[in-house]
Amino acid sequence: MARKRRAWHPKGYYHIIVRGNNRQNIFRNHEDVNEYFRVMDFVNGKFPFELYAYCIMTNHAHLLLRSPIVPLGKLMAPLNRRYSDYCRKRHGYVGQIYQNRYFSKEVIDATGLLQVSSYIHRNPIETKQPMVRSMELYPHSSYKYYFHERQSPYPYLIINLLPSLLPPGWERTPQGYAKYCRESRAGN
Repeated sequence: MARKRRAWHPKGYYHIIVRGNNRQNIFRNHEDVNEYFRVMDFVNGKFPFELYAYCIMTNHAHLLLRSPIVPLGKLMAPLNRRYSDYCRKRHGYVGQIYQNRYFSKEVIDATGLLQVSSYIHRNPIETKQPMVRSMELYPHSSYKYYFHERQSPYPYLIINLLPSLLPPGWERTPQGYAKYCRESRAGN
């Protein structure tokens, strides 16, 4: 039976999650994360996309992105295939490394983008055993670019959109957005 085609809109923003099969680790070290971004660079060269927030955890990854030219499947297929090929070769995986096909959900408004991006950035501090004591210390998240107002090495990581969406009373800067993430709670 064929899979149901996912909805896609060129102007849509999507929260994407890929998870390791049986929640096993798919990112074991810095080299694995670097390879994931090398593959994202390759995919972006073929199918340009915009990334607004990411967090690469040990057994899953969160991406908040927009794919204005091609449907998500066209973007995610080579990303997942190339990274899984790398894992099989480097770590000796047999079979599938991902639990399922990637999860995707369209984020429909500014409030949703702020909530989802905050949830993504708060992942390392909201695990049962927090991985770091503060978000800017986690090395595999886009939060550090907002917190330090640093230029990203990834040309497809756009850090000016989320601050511009902050509600009145918030400073609409990367630092203001970082403060919003610190003060928000997942799901709020």
